[in-house]
Amino acid sequence: MSETTLEFYEHLAEEYHLIFPDWPGPVFRQNKILEKLIRTYTDQSPLHILDCSCGIGTQAIGLALLGHTVHATDLSPRAVDRARQEADRLGAHLTFGVSDFRRLNETVPGEYDIVLSCDNALPHLLEDEDLYQSAQSMMSKLKPGGLLLISMRDYDHLLKEKPRSTLPGVFQERKGKRIVFQTWDWQEKSNCYTIHLFILKERQGKWQTTQHETKYRALQREEFNRIFQETGFSKIEWHFPEETGYYQPIATAQKE
Repeated sequence: MSETTLEFYEHLAEEYHLIFPDWPGPVFRQNKILEKLIRTYTDQSPLHILDCSCGIGTQAIGLALLGHTVHATDLSPRAVDRARQEADRLGAHLTFGVSDFRRLNETVPGEYDIVLSCDNALPHLLEDEDLYQSAQSMMSKLKPGGLLLISMRDYDHLLKEKPRSTLPGVFQERKGKRIVFQTWDWQEKSNCYTIHLFILKERQGKWQTTQHETKYRALQREEFNRIFQETGFSKIEWHFPEETGYYQPIATAQKE
């Protein structure tokens, strides 16, 4: 993971909610989807959950609102500060910390029933060495029999066409329109790509534009399965949007 990943989320923290038509909506939708999936593996409640790439709190806050004991960490101090503010605003009670998910064993105490990383965070790791390190780190925070949940883009599908952009989202606000889209620049001899995220805001008839840039690896399911199996995870399963209602595929795995 390069420094640009940290810079990306540090700069995006203030505007992250603008990616969505109405950001609180996913908090209250995704928590129910994740809860239903988790309940196929355990009926224990409340669960002790570590969200190790919490961003501004989309999943962590929602799960805390369902009564779970949640500790939320992220690489970006600004994202964690924003998540703390949003938790206060939405009336959620959870704890926070700053941590690189490759080093959870060094920075996060205790063990958890669930370790969670959503929203395509893992593919920021471009090298196998970092992926193995993150898998080992996440396993170190799970209790025996604990469950790992990872969501990321469907790269098996995306690599067939290597799209160069996303469709623009156009949202109407009280102050004017907002347009959000990404361009994707693929590297020639690898499955890595750079995204440029553009957020355009109309204010009093004029447009303001901000751009955020970061890199991803198009991590295929076979690669993910191999790395996490070799790390010691078992019962790796993939759950797709048509099954779960979540907007990305979700991988689950268990610690023996």
